[in-house]
Amino acid sequence: MDLEFSELNAFVALADELHFRKASERLFLSQPALSKKIQRLEEKLKGTLFVRTRRKVALTDAGRMFLPKAVKLMRDAEDAVRETQAALEGRAGTLRIGFGVASVPDILPRTILRFRKLFPEIELRMREMRSPAQASSLVDGRLDAGILRLPISNRKLVSVPLFSEDLVLATAADASYRPKDGLNGLRNGGFVFVSRSVSRTFHDRVLTLCLSAGFTPRVVQEANEILTILHFVRAGVGFSVVPRSATHLTVPGVRFHELGWKEPLWHIGIAWNRDSEKLPFISHFVKVVQAVARNQSL
Repeated sequence: MDLEFSELNAFVALADELHFRKASERLFLSQPALSKKIQRLEEKLKGTLFVRTRRKVALTDAGRMFLPKAVKLMRDAEDAVRETQAALEGRAGTLRIGFGVASVPDILPRTILRFRKLFPEIELRMREMRSPAQASSLVDGRLDAGILRLPISNRKLVSVPLFSEDLVLATAADASYRPKDGLNGLRNGGFVFVSRSVSRTFHDRVLTLCLSAGFTPRVVQEANEILTILHFVRAGVGFSVVPRSATHLTVPGVRFHELGWKEPLWHIGIAWNRDSEKLPFISHFVKVVQAVARNQSL
């Protein structure tokens, strides 16, 4: 059965008004046009929805039963149109975002908070992944955007740089460490490392940094998250070399020290598939994360 939206609209208006002139004025239709729409609907339903006399119009039992269903059909259709338009404009739907260890302490939480305020109808699904896995997932469509380490070489992907990350030393506030000694002063101490399975680049760069200071670090604990590492440091488990963005995390009892290591640990950017069907969504997210990276407001 092919019910038309205009016929349902005519039925609901007449059911509300129970008066052909008032209903036709409400719909900006002539009374004959309204009558024809009601007649076509009744023909499709194979029954009478209204009792019509010269003095009044009333709903039949079938009409009273059909009214709430007609109202629901109209609302569902309006919701479908509104939600589809919102999705086409990048204002509603689901956006799958990949991220790595470097983006967790600072830029990612601030981006999520700001994005949800600006686009509350877009659901963000976050996945922690290494940069190569993110790039692969962007190519095959399992991710919509990724905050990852640059550069990336795949021609199917577009990337925009966000920030460069260097390293600082994290110690317990009461640790006996003299900054002038640098890392060499910690050769006999224990270290808390990011697990190599989480970020091989980060893990190996810190190891190289210690080796360049003249010693092999004694790793007493590994962890998957920067916040967890800082809590281990606070508890006196060991020292740790962490991304500078970790200084934005509020962990009492932890002190940060400059290392004098000027070479960036990595360059972080956001990437996406140039052929993605979700480009409007991605464009919104890219603008927000760029503004956060620049400490700007939208």
